[in-house]
Amino acid sequence: MNLIQEGTVTTPAGFAAGTAASGVKYVGQLDLALIFSSYDCITSAVFTRNQVVAAPVIVDRETVKNGNQHVRAIVANSGNANACTGAPGLDNAYQMQHLAANALGCQADQVLILSTGVIGVQLPMARIASGINEAARKLARANGKQAAQAIMTTDTHPKHMAVQVTLGGGEVTIGGMAKGAGMIHPNMATLLGVFTTDAVVAPNLLDRMLQTAVNQSFNRISVDGDTSTNDTVLLLANGASEIRIVEEEDISQFQEALNTVCVSLAKMIVRDGEGASKFVEINVSGTPDDTAAHAIASTIATSPLVKTAFAGSDANWGRILAAAGRAGVCFDQSQVTLWIGLESATELQLVADGTPVEYLESEAAAIFAEPAFKIMLNLGAGPGTTTVWTSDLSHEYVTINADYRT
Repeated sequence: MNLIQEGTVTTPAGFAAGTAASGVKYVGQLDLALIFSSYDCITSAVFTRNQVVAAPVIVDRETVKNGNQHVRAIVANSGNANACTGAPGLDNAYQMQHLAANALGCQADQVLILSTGVIGVQLPMARIASGINEAARKLARANGKQAAQAIMTTDTHPKHMAVQVTLGGGEVTIGGMAKGAGMIHPNMATLLGVFTTDAVVAPNLLDRMLQTAVNQSFNRISVDGDTSTNDTVLLLANGASEIRIVEEEDISQFQEALNTVCVSLAKMIVRDGEGASKFVEINVSGTPDDTAAHAIASTIATSPLVKTAFAGSDANWGRILAAAGRAGVCFDQSQVTLWIGLESATELQLVADGTPVEYLESEAAAIFAEPAFKIMLNLGAGPGTTTVWTSDLSHEYVTINADYRT
């Protein structure tokens, strides 16, 4: 597996992108993107589990359900979520499909749509229509990075990457882009993600591999504990390489590569979390099973007290244990051990068998003062283990979200 420097969703063969500054919310800012495949795509999708869903999610669920083997394009806009917009919003979502299909020369049911931004505001359809036509005229393989930029909202930089995998029949490529900085939490985090590959993959296998990759990446990150109305991850396989993913070894290698792309983008989202100054990896082990470990890790990752301690570089580990104790998982606190450390440094033990050990407070504070560190909690009660990634909760996060609509 080889990382492709500056790789994007258009790195795999047969994909192109176009963008436009259509003025959905801001003037002069890229806010609309088209991703187009020269070949029909097998498509897999994972959507938000929020009970309040945006119009694009409703349309995409229907489109994928009725025919996920001939998708040709994705149209995405930022600045407006088209969520909680009622029947007019749903009509606008369908209109986006038709506008993109007309501009690209395909059928409406070959187009998937993505929207992100402010909730409860109708789309400015005249601007959307103009942007779609402009983006269609600019389709080029070189525009993958611009597409990643066009879907940003409070993100500070575009998130994209691609990898090349050598299989038994030859080389295939996986590309990806994602956006997300706030309202990030599992099931399925709050983000838009688009992944492309030129491999030939059967529909059921593609579904299985995307779900596996999402569970190991986007379902393991949290910025603020909120999930949104528009969360969507799409994976398009257009088969342009003519290399089939069939043999077990090829399936394993392709899955590993897809996991790598998803995990890398998920980490980028956390590092770019709204107002974030810390990137924290939380490892929980010693639970009855992985589900229990994830419940504890997620509770720690979303605790306001823990996250504000991260922000203040305060190694207040009592907050970590208190959060673990309210996660709904039974464990014996006398068996708990806790370590902290940097990504590439000697770890510092804080707790052994439920009891504080002798350590220098200055050493613990120095670790928490770093921009990236890790927490390792072992409950001593079984083989369960998990890893999640989170950020701190800063004054800047409050500032960003206090005036998001203005």
